[in-house]
Amino acid sequence: MGRERYFEATEFENIKEIIYNSAEKFADNIAFVIKHKEKNEVSYENKTYKEFLYDINCLGTKFYDLGLKDKRIAIVARNRYEWVLTHLSNLLGGIISIPLDKELQIDELESCLARSKADVVVFDEKYIEMISDIKTRNKTNLSKYICMTKQEGYEDLPKLLEEGKKLLENGEKSYIDAQIDSNKMNVLLFTSGTTAKSKAVMLSQKNIASNIYAMQLVEHILPTDSNLAFLPLHHVFGSTGMLMMVACGVKTAFPDGLRYVAQNLKEYKVSLFVGVPLLIEAIYKKVEQGIEKQGKTKVVNIAKKISNFLLKFHIDIRRKLFNSVIDELGGSMRFIISGGAPLDKKVAKGINELGIAVVQGYGLTETAPVIAAENYKKVKFGSIGMPMDNVEIDIVNKNEEGIGELRVKGPNVMLGYYENEEETEKVLKDGWFYTGDLAYIDKDGFLFISGRKKDVIVLKNGKKVFPDEMETLVNRIDLVEECIVYGMPENNDPNDLKLSVKVVYDKEVVKEKYADKTEEEIKQIIWEEIKKINKTLPPYKYIKNLIVTDEELIKTTTKKVKRNEEIKRILGK
Repeated sequence: MGRERYFEATEFENIKEIIYNSAEKFADNIAFVIKHKEKNEVSYENKTYKEFLYDINCLGTKFYDLGLKDKRIAIVARNRYEWVLTHLSNLLGGIISIPLDKELQIDELESCLARSKADVVVFDEKYIEMISDIKTRNKTNLSKYICMTKQEGYEDLPKLLEEGKKLLENGEKSYIDAQIDSNKMNVLLFTSGTTAKSKAVMLSQKNIASNIYAMQLVEHILPTDSNLAFLPLHHVFGSTGMLMMVACGVKTAFPDGLRYVAQNLKEYKVSLFVGVPLLIEAIYKKVEQGIEKQGKTKVVNIAKKISNFLLKFHIDIRRKLFNSVIDELGGSMRFIISGGAPLDKKVAKGINELGIAVVQGYGLTETAPVIAAENYKKVKFGSIGMPMDNVEIDIVNKNEEGIGELRVKGPNVMLGYYENEEETEKVLKDGWFYTGDLAYIDKDGFLFISGRKKDVIVLKNGKKVFPDEMETLVNRIDLVEECIVYGMPENNDPNDLKLSVKVVYDKEVVKEKYADKTEEEIKQIIWEEIKKINKTLPPYKYIKNLIVTDEELIKTTTKKVKRNEEIKRILGK
């Protein structure tokens, strides 16, 4: 596969070894920036790597004192320092950590707490109402409810930290001396469940540590970097990404919310950003609109051609040439990692041409998560790069175009689905994990994902259409905020499908460019653009039907479209 290692990295057996290594190697580096807001006052608290480990040991020691060794602690919170602290206090003491999605409805959250057999929940004060309802309903195994700040009627983290500190000072060492079983289940993560009821994935510390090591070999992350922890930490991409930052000695800050991303990028001089395509594409769209507003589109395009030409001679003037554009992204941005869904290659290329490296990775909760990724030496826009150093890949049941199901093998593959042998046996066979994703490998060894096996639209003539591929094309239309491509049954025949698209139009673009147009006229403009796309495709891929709306598509909390539910809504089922 032509895999190469570009950077030195130490392989660790578990997360405890990683954290202790970072606390020694980057002792005085800032690990986390914590923003405090009191009335109109804003202040910042810096936690060094040494202080971070000390906090972990204080809280973990108190957890042991409360009899929580070998127990299960769930976390329900926004991205914040206390989230990271709780998760790592769990892991460094071998306590099972259960990161839960704070956006879940109360019944779903209660179900996850019950199914995971959580003993304790550590929660954000923002969700106190929901937690107090769950406490009253008493349908879970929970014996303790710990709030992240001081709240009446609840134990709280600041107090536990203080008590843990005293225990440590008095020589209590059982937590610090705890031995970690690297291959045992230590994290229980619920998949985002875009279709059926979410499954609980069992991960060991070895699964995660092996993935961090593999990424360190190929991704250019520096201890001088500043990162914004935007991805939800209850999601494996977010939590492993955060641990990767800690392993590399990076400084991490927490965002104030989606609306404040641009402001936070400037505020924390963010040089490294890990995000989902939806966000990265939205950021790039804003940059493009800014260039257009200033009437500089032509100038920028000429500048891109010049800098691309000079790059052939290893002369890189991109950051000088486009410094005003980079300023829009905070001024320090140098590296963007995209994952969670396919990134439009036009966007990837566009960001790269500005002098900001962008790479795409691919993985699943079940693989802790990264299976393959591009790196600064191996980039092919549209691909997901090369497999990780310690991951073996194979494509089975290929069609005539070489597309088949991707299966993988490696130390990052999960232990199985919790208390669900039937589902585990469907995906884990002879040491291989069957991803359910369709993929192919090109002549240079780059891996490309074509879509989910179950999402492929099979037309009456036997031809197969991958909706992801079509959606990427439609999403490039400036009026389109998001879309879903699906098969609309014709003549009451479920096997006779007409290729259709539902488009959510971009209200901002309408306001700026088409304020005088009716929704019907907007639909007509989009339809004309779709007809242009059709002309570039073989006839069987022509989109023949269009629905236009301003209502957001049904999504999971990690912003993946719930395809089945959205299609049911369209078809009125």
